Amino acid sequence: MSKVWKRWIPAAVVGVVVAGAAVAVPLSAGAAGALPTKSAEEVLALVAGSSVTGFSGTVEQTSDLGLPSLPAGAGSASGSSEGSSDSSAAAASSALELLTGSHTARVYVDTSNGAGNLRVQVLDQLAERDVIRSGDSLWLYDSAKQTAVHATAASTSAPDADPTSPAETATPQQLAQKFLAAADSTTDVTVGGDVTVAGRSAYDLVLTPQSGSTLVGAVSIAVDSATGLPLRVEVTAAGAADPAFSSSFTALDLSTPPADLFSFTPPAGTTVTEKTVPSGAASTAPANPAQEQYAHVPDASKPVVTGSGWSSIVEIPAGSDSSALTSSPLLAQLTTPVAGGNLLSTTLLNVFVASDGRVFAGSVPAEALEAAAAQ
Repeated sequence: MSKVWKRWIPAAVVGVVVAGAAVAVPLSAGAAGALPTKSAEEVLALVAGSSVTGFSGTVEQTSDLGLPSLPAGAGSASGSSEGSSDSSAAAASSALELLTGSHTARVYVDTSNGAGNLRVQVLDQLAERDVIRSGDSLWLYDSAKQTAVHATAASTSAPDADPTSPAETATPQQLAQKFLAAADSTTDVTVGGDVTVAGRSAYDLVLTPQSGSTLVGAVSIAVDSATGLPLRVEVTAAGAADPAFSSSFTALDLSTPPADLFSFTPPAGTTVTEKTVPSGAASTAPANPAQEQYAHVPDASKPVVTGSGWSSIVEIPAGSDSSALTSSPLLAQLTTPVAGGNLLSTTLLNVFVASDGRVFAGSVPAEALEAAAAQ
């Protein structure tokens, strides 16, 4: 599948299992009217047992990593075609947009009765970008560029292999699943004080990596007390007091959205690119569970995940025209030249773009990315 769907903060649907995690004693319930006290194990079980199959809401995402904001939609690659000379640069721009400023999106989900319906509307100034997935059909639409990509799966044998959303708008549920999957025996899991998100009471599940090989200091997940649905995810960098990244529902409706929201007809004048996902693309389970979200991508362009948990590094192979990426003015503006390439360094995520066009990213020190590139 096109680089359009490569995500730098993966949002794959994965099992909520924290094997061997160090589970600490919860804090006391506190004042009258507070939620019943639950241990970290009980809150994890609440998430794992969530039976929410349909909802709609508004998600606000903010990033404060010390980078200048990019214009809304600057990273959109909806109109990129396979083999396009600027597709690598567009994908990199989309990834950089994730790390800057704020984004607001309307999200609609319906997984009842086996349906895999999803609609995400990213609200830009005087424009919007949409992802609409209904069964084996996937649309990506950019109103500003009047372009759309329509992908059709040749098989629906793995409906959860491609929970696609724009790179910059992973929902709290998707992010929570990613971070819970990263937690391991080096992670302290605790329960903080009660919180309120989108008008709903929630438990504050806190993941604190104890390994010194990650830039992540802590991840706070607000878990809806009634349904187990993650409502907010905040990520704080090591040594920092305030979150560097947040994705939160500001409004939430737990009723199933109308079916017509998952139908899409391109407006008149839209340039449409048609694609087909190979039927066997997601049939083989990858050796590394962290690579599940890339199971549908052809081997020639499939990202490679090395390491595990908080220390994972994602390598994106060089595109057919890597010079479009390495010569990008945006890359030069936001990165620092280093031996062998360019480095984008933030408090929470480092990205190393090798001179041959390969890209390495992870919440790890820059030296780890450079070492991975040298191997």
